[in-house]
Amino acid sequence: MAIDVSSVKELRERTGAGMMECKKALTEAGGDMEAAIKRLRETGAVKAAARAHRQTREGAVVSYIHTGGKLGALVEVNCETDFVARTDDFLAFCKNLAMHVAATNPRVIERSELRPEDLAEERAIYEKQAEGSGKPAAVVEKIVAGKLDKYMAEVSLLEQPFVKDQNRSVADVLNEVRAKTGENIVIRRFVRFCIGE
Repeated sequence: MAIDVSSVKELRERTGAGMMECKKALTEAGGDMEAAIKRLRETGAVKAAARAHRQTREGAVVSYIHTGGKLGALVEVNCETDFVARTDDFLAFCKNLAMHVAATNPRVIERSELRPEDLAEERAIYEKQAEGSGKPAAVVEKIVAGKLDKYMAEVSLLEQPFVKDQNRSVADVLNEVRAKTGENIVIRRFVRFCIGE
């Protein structure tokens, strides 16, 4: 079932949950707004959104070095209290996130951080690829928009399928940890190192 953008926007306004969480909840609920809200409440996305304004001044910087020492990553994840920063759930999430960054090499945390000039460059590549297809301009534009959307999802950390569970995104796992800890948790930054890159 195709979910229209206005429904996703309405659900986001009503719950404060992220766009991807809203779209997923609506899809799972077959387009039923109330069922989608219930689904978001069950997963903790609504509570996480309500906590999003709270400051995160504690946290951890965690590393992952792959076997052989040729690939590694550092992540900084912030939370509200030092108590949560020391919990097993929080530290395990940070370690798994560092492993995820090392494995998938995301460029940004969320798609809004992508530079317009990089997106324009990608769009130009996709337009050139679609040029010789002989399809109408409207169809070509939809193809280009679809490829650009896919590209943004592939390079945005929060939208990537989580390496330890491909059925959930990094944002889903983050919201689960937020729900467990009862705190706002923010992925602040990351860096990936690879010998020869």
